[in-house]
This record gives sequence, C-alpha cells and structure tokens, in this order.
Amino acid sequence: MAKRSSLFIRIVEGKHLPAKDITGSSDPYCIVKIDNEAIIRTATVWKTLSPFWGEEYEVHLPPTFHSVSFYVMDEDALSRDDVIGKVCVTRDVLTAHPKGYSGWLNLTEIDPDEEVQGEIHLQIEILGSDAARKLRCSVFEARDLARKDRNGASDPFVRVRYNSKTQESSVVKKSCYPRWNETFEFDLDESATEKLCIEVWDWDLVSRNDFLGKDGKLRLITLIDETTTAECRQEVAINLIKLFLGQGLAKEFLDLLFKLELDKTDEPNTLFRSNSLASKSMESFLKVTGMQYLHSVLGPTVNRVFDEKKYIELDPSKVEIKEVGCSGLHRIQTESEVIQQSTQHLQSYLTDLLITIAKSVRTCPATIRATFRQLFKRVEEHFPENKHKNVKFIAVTSFLCLRFFSPAIMSPKLFHLREKHADARTSRTLLLLAKAIQTVGNMDAAASRAKEGWMAPLQPTIQQSISQMKEFITRLIDIKEKEEVDQPKAQTLVVKEGPLFIHRGKGKGPLLSSSFKKLHFSLTSEALSFAKTPSSKKSSFISLSNIRAAEKVEEKSFGSSHVMQIIYADEAGQLEMAYLQCKCVNELNQWLSALRKVCVNNAEMLGSYHPGVFKGDKWSCCHQKEKTGLGCDKTRHGVTLQEWNDPLDPDLEAQLTFRHLFGVRELMREKYLEMMTEKNENLLLRQSGDPENVDGPTRLFQVLQDLEDAHHTAVFSSGTLVDGDRNCLLELQT
Repeated sequence: MAKRSSLFIRIVEGKHLPAKDITGSSDPYCIVKIDNEAIIRTATVWKTLSPFWGEEYEVHLPPTFHSVSFYVMDEDALSRDDVIGKVCVTRDVLTAHPKGYSGWLNLTEIDPDEEVQGEIHLQIEILGSDAARKLRCSVFEARDLARKDRNGASDPFVRVRYNSKTQESSVVKKSCYPRWNETFEFDLDESATEKLCIEVWDWDLVSRNDFLGKDGKLRLITLIDETTTAECRQEVAINLIKLFLGQGLAKEFLDLLFKLELDKTDEPNTLFRSNSLASKSMESFLKVTGMQYLHSVLGPTVNRVFDEKKYIELDPSKVEIKEVGCSGLHRIQTESEVIQQSTQHLQSYLTDLLITIAKSVRTCPATIRATFRQLFKRVEEHFPENKHKNVKFIAVTSFLCLRFFSPAIMSPKLFHLREKHADARTSRTLLLLAKAIQTVGNMDAAASRAKEGWMAPLQPTIQQSISQMKEFITRLIDIKEKEEVDQPKAQTLVVKEGPLFIHRGKGKGPLLSSSFKKLHFSLTSEALSFAKTPSSKKSSFISLSNIRAAEKVEEKSFGSSHVMQIIYADEAGQLEMAYLQCKCVNELNQWLSALRKVCVNNAEMLGSYHPGVFKGDKWSCCHQKEKTGLGCDKTRHGVTLQEWNDPLDPDLEAQLTFRHLFGVRELMREKYLEMMTEKNENLLLRQSGDPENVDGPTRLFQVLQDLEDAHHTAVFSSGTLVDGDRNCLLELQT
C-alpha cells in the first residue's frame, strides 16, 4: 500500500441542470471536497444548463480519508451561491473501482444526514449498587465538526438518548471544536432494548436543527506496454517518468520507448501519433520538466490574445457580418474584409509566437534538449532515405507542437497559463492559432490546404514558419555533452510565488512585523520569503526547517474562508503563527500543497493545531485558555495537490509503479511465455538463477515476488517501501 493515495479527478461536463436564476438559466461551477473540506473549485461557466468544464486535477491523500464529494453550485453576485446538487463517492466505492470510473452520475439533493464528519470525546460508565445502578455518560468535547452555518462554523449541542429518555447539552455558539464537559445520567434498565445513542446537532434558531454525526530492456518495456490498458496508460507513464527523473535516468528510459515505437513502425506518417506508452511518457515528461519553459514561451502571446479580444474567423461558414465605422458613418463589413482582417491578426500572433520560440533555445531545460536530440538521432537512423528527410523534425514537433504547445494554447487554464477559461470569441482565436501551430508541426502545408481549405490565407505565413521551426530544432538539439546530465531537482528554484495578504496579530516574528498588508511571497526549496514587489529585494524569510505546520483557518476568524496559517519556530524555539489570505480556494490549496511538499522531511511537524486564532484569553475554535497547549484539530500534512512543479518523490513513484505491475503480473507472465515461444528461446536458461542469464522480465517477476514478501512483513505496518525495494525496480532499466 502506498504511503499516500493518488486520486486523478477529471471534471468534464454537466447536463440538464435546473435553472437557478430568474433568466431561466444558471452560472454553474464545481466544488470538490475531501471529507467535507473544499480543495478544488472549477471556473464558472456562465448562463448555461449544460456546462463544459474539462478540468483535470490530481490530489494526493492519506489512506485514512472517507469520501470525495462533488458539489455543483450556481454563482450569484448578489446573494449566497446556491447548491444545485452533489455526488458523493466513498472510499469503498473507489476501492471497488481500482481502475477508476468514467461516466454520468445523477446529482442528489443535499441531505443533512449525509454531511457527517468529526470526532467526539466521551466516557461511559455504570455506577451504583445492583439495586440502583446508573448509566453515566460524560461528554467532554468534539472536533472537526461539519460547518453548517453561513458563517463557516456551527452551533453544536449533544443529544443523549437511552430507554426512551432524552437529554441535551448546552449549545456552544460558532464553533466546530466545542467543549461541553457535561454529564448525563440514566437509570440502568437491563431489559431495555434501546442502546445508548449520542448525537451531535447544529442548533438553528429559524430552521430545523441539522444533524452532524453519530458514534531484457525492450522486452520488459514491451511487456509493460502491451499489458497496460488505455485507461491507465497515462497514470503509468507519469509514474515511470517521475521515478526515472528522480534517479537522473529519464533520457535512457525514453530512449528505450523510442526504439520500441520505431521497431513497430514502418510508415513514418503514423510515428508517435497513437496513445502508446511512448507517446504518453514523452507527453508526461514534457509537462513535468517543461512547464516553466512553456509558460515563458506561450505566456506573452496567450496574454495578448486575451487582452485584445479581437474577432477572428477564417471559415466563411462561421463569419459573422457586422457594422463598422464611427457614428453616422456605419457600413456593413463584407465577408472578405472580415477574413482579410482576421488573417492579419493571426499572422501577427503566429509571427510573435515563432519569434519567441526561436529565442528560447537556451531557456529550454537541458534534459528536454538532450532527449529531443536522442529522438532526432533514432528517427534519422530508422528513416535514412532522402524522401523521409522531414520525418526526424516531425518526430520532435509531434511532441513539442502537437502534444505540448497546441493543447496549452487551446486550453490555457488547464496549463495554468490563465486563471479562467476564455470567452467564446477568445476561445475561437486560440483554437485557430492552435491549428496554425499544429500545421507548422506537421510540416505539410499541402495536406492542411486539402483538409481545411479556408486556412489558405494563412499558408504563406505557415510555410515561412515551417522553415523557422526546422532551424529552431536544429539549434535546439545542438547540445554539449556536459549539458546532458538530468537535473530534475533544478528544474525551478522557485516552487511557488505570488501576492498574499497578511493579517496582523499580536505575535512577534518576521511575517507580522511589516506594515504592508499585501506583499509578494516566494517559496523556494530553502525558505519562505517576501518583499514589497516581485522585483524588490527579499526583506525577510522563514527557513523551511523551522516550519511546523501549514493549515487552513476557520472562516469566522477573519471573515474569509481563504486564510491559511503557517506555524513556525522562532530563533528561541517558540512557536509563532503567521496568517496569510489568498484570493480563492484554489490558490489557498495550491499554497498549502506547496508548503506541505517542501516540508515533507521536517522531523518536528505538529500532529495537531488550532484552526482558529487566539483572541483575548482563549482560542476562538475550542475556547481553550492555554495558548501553547495541544491543538484541538489534527493537521493534514498528507493532503496535497499534484502539480507540474512538485518536488520529485521517487519513493512514492516506486510504490505506485509496483502497485500497477503487481496487478498485471500474471498477464505479463502469459505475454512473456508467448514471446519466448514465438522466438523459440530457452526459458530454463533464463530462469536458472544465474544473473548473467536472467533477462529483464524474469528479473521483474523475481522483484515483484520479493516486494510481495516485503509487503506482508513491512508495508502493512509502515505504509512505505524500503530503499532496497525501490532499487530493485530501478534495476529493471539496467
């Protein structure tokens, strides 16, 4: 069992939603909650009952989580957002579908009985003599209760029921961490059929109370490729890429996949066009190692398209004729004028983008350049004929343009280039620009004209761009030997940065001493620092080794649900809290995720914390009066998002890879026997135990058996694999 569960979530679309606005429509968005804690918010799709989101996320969770809930909300600018409905997926359901679930699920109305979370501290005892025995229930406190009220908290009380009699505690106002310290007694009845029942309720003045809760290399790669289904190929690819990146062996692994793909391909037009393990692995490799590069290349042009919002259309069947000119001089713009103007705009965007790409050779990560050089070399050796002289260039652009640049241009939000989806006009412009980049990547203008003739006005610019792209690739793969060393940990010095608001407090420390409320923060692999502006010198910092927790803060503490607290040790070893406000739930969870990842190896991380603030003489969350005492809620170090700039975790990837290989072990063994029979090879020699004669698949089966043995003796107790097990997996590529 992996030490964390990796959950991939794709929020695709909705249909037939109810209308929540007076216009007969809705403005839907989705919230994803893990055990009732919001961790993802999609963009809002305005004025529709059949929204398309198309957003993807990957969340790392501890194995103790209970459920994942998807809420469809209607955004309202003048009042509180309406809940349209929800879908709740329990951990048991996910376990029953190990390969995942894809399909439509009906939204259900929000049932208060389903919103169950939290813990309660009780003591139950029997007192007195045989003649007059009492059942005593002492209710001390509760924590992490569901937030039922609009203020982000609850007003909980306890209802104790036994033998048809009910008693209730006092109400603790505005708290999800109440302390009661109350005792209830009942006459013990041996013949009673009803058990003692303790319930926690949220008190409401104007509505019914809400219920809160109850008690050989190529042969080996071939085997993996042929036994990996299309549904899980993406996950397997990214796990393997991260595993080998962490060991500096990604180029060698991808080279094996290149050779495997080339050995199966006789027709150059189909090379790397399928969703094979090679294609998915290279695509994942570019996302993990090249997202910062992609942002620097595409960012200026994409931002320009969003800012200018020009109407662009080349397809005559889609052209919208409109009036142009100043007041009193209006005239109808002709179709040819619209197309001519659109061509000029697209030419400008495409030219700017190609100029930026041409200048980006040295900013492209060395590991990507070295991998592309190896790909270029392999394809050139496989297709040496002069008639295939473009194939080696197309092999590079099939990944760089078709699987990296073009998808990011079409959906910039999914690649973190923009915070929101584009409107209809901007989306059409981006689509046409992406088509142009695809045509450049295909390096076949004639085929493009035959397929979509209306792209013809752009062909002269595309033809020129093809020449520029070839020149760029030639310079891109001209890399010196000393640059070829994989350096995954140096892919970016900054893990996360951006503006945050500071909430002032009475505590001391660098983050509470500044008079500026809004500052630019920068998180690196060494420290969290801040300055007045992004270009200013960093004025203060907290060393990562001093951070003890990064957690959310209750909404009632500062009137916002997007505040996090960083608990850190000062120079004297005393714990201090810094309260930082983000602009939305997604940004909040991205910061929390980044902080937790870079502090994952800190030895003194806290197991509990206070989700409120210390005001006056007590904590707002649980009313404890001891400021330095134990927290009333557990910390959540294991809950993180998976993003392109994550620190690599080879141990985790080794565990996830083992889980997949173990699941298809028997299928791989069958395939291996078929391969050996076809080649008429001696299995007895290969299974003789002599290391010189054991090939990759045989070694793999032995490693899986060794890991299974270790699984029974160590994994169930610790939840992790030892280094020797990871090394066994790494041996598979040697």
